[in-house]
Amino acid sequence: MAPSSSILSNTFLSPIHLPSSNSSHPKPSFLNFPTNTFRSLTHFNKTRNPSPFTTFCSSYSPKDDSSVPIESRYPAFPTVMDINQIREILPHRFPFLLVDRVIEYNPGVSAVAIKNVTINDNFFPGHFPERPIMPGVLMVEALAQVGGIVMLQPEVGGSRDNFFFAGIDKVRFRKPVIAGDTLVMRMTLLKMRVGIAKMEGKAYVGGEVVCEGEFLMASGKA
Repeated sequence: MAPSSSILSNTFLSPIHLPSSNSSHPKPSFLNFPTNTFRSLTHFNKTRNPSPFTTFCSSYSPKDDSSVPIESRYPAFPTVMDINQIREILPHRFPFLLVDRVIEYNPGVSAVAIKNVTINDNFFPGHFPERPIMPGVLMVEALAQVGGIVMLQPEVGGSRDNFFFAGIDKVRFRKPVIAGDTLVMRMTLLKMRVGIAKMEGKAYVGGEVVCEGEFLMASGKA
């Protein structure tokens, strides 16, 4: 007797077994699966997580308010020091000034600044032509420049005439930084001893750490 349709609805045929000892013909074997094994595609689409592509689209939001234009939906970084003020503090100039804006400053303690990474940055044609990635050494240099903004202030008696990048330690690169990213960099003074400042630096893209390390800054004659 053939299995009923209710059984077949949740049944798959297994590969045909070898002939039994009391029969000259092979017999099919029926495998039954629980009814909750199969779910509709509609249910799957409603409950699955968004794809990585969807998640990283700037317009994606689980609670998207379409009544607010996207250009008004995300606040801009504040400006504590603009590029002209930064140029008054740091001696660096094109193409090696890697800080665009300071967004937070705690005198003599810490600073947070941003670097807008664009395809027009002069290092991209060579690093790399087919896959533009910001060189790790330039992320380190950008962090050091933020450290310079902290240490070259009157609160710590700094002078750009006698201040130098002295060393790095425990540097790690967590993720690549590409054209279009906004690099957010925080430098914090850990301790100051006999003209040597030890600082902690972290760089972020989209809230995730992409580079971190410890920095030594020295003041004195070259």
